[in-house]
Amino acid sequence: MHDAVICEPVRTPVGGFGGVFKDVPVTTLASTVVRGLVERTGIASTDVDDVIFGQGYANGEAAAIGRIAALDAGLDVSVPGIQLDRRCGSGLQAIIYAAMQVQTGMSDLVIAGGAESMSGTEFYSTDMRWGTKRPSVEFHDRLAKPRTNSGGVNFPVEGGMIETAENLRREYSITRDEQDRYAVRSHERAVHAQDSGYFDDETIPVSVRGRRGEQTVVTRDEHPRRGIQLSDLAALRPIRGRVDPEATVTAGNACGQNDAGAAAIVTTAANAERLGLRPFAKLVSWGVAGVEPNRMGIGPVPAVAKALSRVDLSLDDIDLIEVNEAFAAQVLACAKAWGLSAQDIEERFNVNGSGISLGHPVGATGGRILANLLRELDRRQGRYGIETMCIGGGQGIAAVFENLRR
Repeated sequence: MHDAVICEPVRTPVGGFGGVFKDVPVTTLASTVVRGLVERTGIASTDVDDVIFGQGYANGEAAAIGRIAALDAGLDVSVPGIQLDRRCGSGLQAIIYAAMQVQTGMSDLVIAGGAESMSGTEFYSTDMRWGTKRPSVEFHDRLAKPRTNSGGVNFPVEGGMIETAENLRREYSITRDEQDRYAVRSHERAVHAQDSGYFDDETIPVSVRGRRGEQTVVTRDEHPRRGIQLSDLAALRPIRGRVDPEATVTAGNACGQNDAGAAAIVTTAANAERLGLRPFAKLVSWGVAGVEPNRMGIGPVPAVAKALSRVDLSLDDIDLIEVNEAFAAQVLACAKAWGLSAQDIEERFNVNGSGISLGHPVGATGGRILANLLRELDRRQGRYGIETMCIGGGQGIAAVFENLRR
């Protein structure tokens, strides 16, 4: 078995919902980040064995998005591509699958990541192909529907992902104030990282055409809120307040719906040296786990336990911990389950913000987190970083990476 190393993890800026990338197709976000990665590293089509991309909200506009990303980025027709969906874990799963192909010797180099345009996700109907005798046709929101049915017929979650966050809030006795304070912290850290240039090296700009045909180059994340105050969040109404008088989850202490693309090169150390690439890290271990769909946010806890147990490490050995921040209640529940101290959260936990502040472009989030995690490990000269996320339908995924630039 070969070690699988990660080279040059990059991402596009993250656009807000209905924001700067509202009219940018998901295939453009995907191909832009692949093209930027290829140009930055100088690899050729002949070096690429596969392109694996995650996407949580696939549709007929982007079939097998890994293949389209490769073609639209200018790679040769001989480069294949694939699309996968593990909901919020899709981008990280793409990296893991790429690593397995490399570790087993089936591939020498794979481009892996993900893309999502939540702004462009459509409403759809299943009633129209064969006609309908009803006086009207019902359309479904592809963003909303999977949040209620991802547990299948046996484990429906009628209140969607927000219900799952409220369940964890109740189970772990997490207050509204705790959630709002954590959300403010997330935004403050993301803004600080922006101002400090921490995201500059990992970001591939995206050119956007305006209404009059003018080109604008987007280089910065749109979602972080500068100058946000606790009082701003405290004024927001809980989303499920009408059905749950104790509800605490608001639009302010939950992740965003966003648009972005992310990609990295996964290869062997020997092949990286041959191509003049300097690896950031190697994949040490990973794990996936299932939990009850109605408490899906706790999925990172068993997933992390699996990943760490396979290499005889504990969270005390991990220098940086990245959780996707679906909800403040969810991430605080995981922190409590892990027994993390206030100092742990301050010094090594989502240190540059995450889903609440930077946004959660589902298929791209795994790659977005990886790009910042590995570069932050390099800045701090830490050894181990772990990336983990909760997954709609009741799953968790985690991966441990070891810094190779120490």
